[in-house]
Amino acid sequence: MNRLELKKIRRRRRKLRVRKKIFGTSERPRLTVYRSLKHIYCQVINDEIGHTLVACSTLDKDVRGLIKEDMKKVEVAKIVGKVLAEKATKVGIEKVAFDRNGYLYHGRVKALAEGAREGGLKF
Repeated sequence: MNRLELKKIRRRRRKLRVRKKIFGTSERPRLTVYRSLKHIYCQVINDEIGHTLVACSTLDKDVRGLIKEDMKKVEVAKIVGKVLAEKATKVGIEKVAFDRNGYLYHGRVKALAEGAREGGLKF
């Protein structure tokens, strides 16, 4: 088994371990993060009914307007977290359960969480 396959398997195990404990409800939906090499995506999900309440990524027009070319990925992730928090508070969401989706809590995932906290979300 090569190194990349092993990395995917380890992330999948972490993801399942985290998802056993976290479940999004209507009072406290789940904030999940997906990180690709180029972009970062996040959603606020109500698992009881299976609906995505709010979504945000680096591909959104309002986020792209805030991103400058010389920004690092961590800084961009923080902006995405702030924009998501603004969208969530407009819908009436204040508390969320953070689902790191198997990623380690550092770098871009941590920056997104800090940006969401600065934007007004509590978790």
